[in-house]
Amino acid sequence: MAREDSVKCLRCLLYALNLLFWLMAICVLGVAAWLRDYLNNVLTLTADTRLEEAAILTYSPVVHPVIIAACCFLIIVAMVGYCGTLKCDLLLLSWYFGCLLVIFCVQLASGVWTYDEPTVQRADMISLKSRMPNYGLQRYQWLTHAWNAFQSEFKCCGVIYFTDWLEMTEMEWPPDSCCSNQYPGCARHAHYRDLSDLHQEGCGPKMFSFIRGTKQLQVLRFLGVSIGVAQILAMTLTLTLLWALYYDRKPPDAPAPTSTSASDPHTLCQGVEEDVPKIGHLRPPEAWAGLSTPSNGHVQFEMEQLS
Repeated sequence: MAREDSVKCLRCLLYALNLLFWLMAICVLGVAAWLRDYLNNVLTLTADTRLEEAAILTYSPVVHPVIIAACCFLIIVAMVGYCGTLKCDLLLLSWYFGCLLVIFCVQLASGVWTYDEPTVQRADMISLKSRMPNYGLQRYQWLTHAWNAFQSEFKCCGVIYFTDWLEMTEMEWPPDSCCSNQYPGCARHAHYRDLSDLHQEGCGPKMFSFIRGTKQLQVLRFLGVSIGVAQILAMTLTLTLLWALYYDRKPPDAPAPTSTSASDPHTLCQGVEEDVPKIGHLRPPEAWAGLSTPSNGHVQFEMEQLS
């Protein structure tokens, strides 16, 4: 009975852990997809610079296709683990344990890679100005889109200040993405009327903070560590459940005969009860009348023994 209760407890814990795997894997996929758009813009703006290497070193482990595939595979593995726990199937549970071990090794290597500090300085932000002269050109539409997206999202303008656009390009005013309230021609209106309508902070410090690590990256790291701890616990519980199920399915051994001890009162009471004849085994009085003389003597002898 105690073993059945322990198996039920193990199954309930595995149910909860598999549900936790689904939730955390979905959160990792969502945050990684959200960061991937910003990372693409950063890699576009920092191409062929030290900033690009630092951005790849920081974010590639969490948005790499291998990590995305591992999270997707974890969702499938959690479903298999749920089915194996529900049906108490040894084969499914063994496959579940092996897949969890592989995913854990991949995530561990990714986590070690993620915590490497990128070698980037604030002075390296000046290299972003080399990409500004190509803004607005027909064959560099992808670069134009990256600048507009970054300035709009991070609420910045230029590299150090919005005047960088006037120095590095032939533009007479900054792009419209520098406006706090964007509409066609807002930058021209702000340039001649009110400069406070433009973002006053440059994109260099914003990009430096992004490359060094954002809150979203810290959330991904925390989720990665949490998933790893949950996987260790799930593998331990799976091994325990496999052992319990395998032990229950083993053929029971024949019990060895045990000699009753005279010092055991409970055994002695059982032996006495077995030796006492049952009342129903005695013959009725009518049966005694038809017995012959030799038989009557034998019956009397038996009655004396019973009395």
